[in-house]
Amino acid sequence: MANIDEIRAGIGRANQQATESLGALRHARQAIEEAASAFSQNIYGTAQNDADDARARFAAASEKIDEVEQALHVAMQSADDVASRL
Repeated sequence: MANIDEIRAGIGRANQQATESLGALRHARQAIEEAASAFSQNIYGTAQNDADDARARFAAASEKIDEVEQALHVAMQSADDVASRL
């Protein structure tokens, strides 16, 4: 069985991986926003009925990333709380 220091170190590694995930999520959000902008610029002036739907779906994708980021922050805080009680 692992000792307390090993457990804390493992929790630290988990939070480090989560921090790296946050960076990837930021990159993904930026890419989605760039895609949405490119779509809007290229569709401007056309009479496509479903263009608003596509824009809304880009926005929803970005919002989902925000939700995942928030969940990761909460998970990391919870992990830190566990480590502090060891």
